Amino acid sequence: MMPGPLVDRILKDVREAGVQYYRLIMLVGSASSGKTTALQEVHRHTEAPLVNVNLEMSRLMLDLTERQRALRLPRILADLVASHDADLVLLDNFEMLFDVSLQQDPLKILQGVARNRTVVAAWCGSIVDGHLTYAAPDHPEYKRYPAKDFLAVNMEAGA
Repeated sequence: MMPGPLVDRILKDVREAGVQYYRLIMLVGSASSGKTTALQEVHRHTEAPLVNVNLEMSRLMLDLTERQRALRLPRILADLVASHDADLVLLDNFEMLFDVSLQQDPLKILQGVARNRTVVAAWCGSIVDGHLTYAAPDHPEYKRYPAKDFLAVNMEAGA
């Protein structure tokens, strides 16, 4: 089966990401915009590991206190990604990185794991006026970053 235009775009970005400082590609879109389906298609074409971050991280942090979770989360995610021993890793469902009680910087964590391997991550949010956002401005988990230091595929704009 031939990849569709969206998967072609992602695979092109995967090749381009190899020369970037942060080898991070964000699939940016609202819930049900096709991010997970796109990751599944890329997984089928590349055999890259597809990681459900919430599921795996919850399992790995189950016995930790809230403070230990906050302190260890970046290292646990880095170890989880590294455990796949692959040059390309696909990350889906990582909303727990935004949990206010964990006091994390989700983009910084993703950039950290994308230093030595290419990471394609499904970001539930949008890119507006040159900024990557997560949640609404009045939401406690709201984040807003300049849309730089990563490649972005805007799911809302189509392929």
